[in-house]
Amino acid sequence: MINITTMKIKFSLTLLSLFIFIFSYSQDKIIVNPNAPEITFEKELIDMGTYEQYDDESSRCEFVFTNTGKEPLIIEKAKGSCGCTVPEWPKEPIAPGESAIMKINYDEKRVGPYTKSITVTSNAKTSPKIVKVKGKILPSETNNSPILKPSMGAPIVK
Repeated sequence: MINITTMKIKFSLTLLSLFIFIFSYSQDKIIVNPNAPEITFEKELIDMGTYEQYDDESSRCEFVFTNTGKEPLIIEKAKGSCGCTVPEWPKEPIAPGESAIMKINYDEKRVGPYTKSITVTSNAKTSPKIVKVKGKILPSETNNSPILKPSMGAPIVK
């Protein structure tokens, strides 16, 4: 007769061996391309300073970056942390050693301090890369706000 304890030990060892086998072969092997492009920003944080609301020129900045790798750099997308931060990036490949500019436009209608991030996804070794903008918007002394039309859906109470 087979002892139940011996059966439990054999079953446990078999199960453990199966898990070890599956786990060891389920790992993806990461292959690092030594020639891969590398995105290097001159600055990873741009302080846009303090400026007035609706000052379009002050709400824009540029990130300068260089492909320090050995293959062409392709930026697949750049996305702001919210809809108020809109990046514009080069769509064509950036050759090794070349520099390019990513333009950022912050929606300056909001008042107060801000810090926003832009996530840059590319074929670089260190993708995604995060850069940030920060600043402070003061209320405008002159009302340069867009003209708002009254809503037709809400009744006017007099």
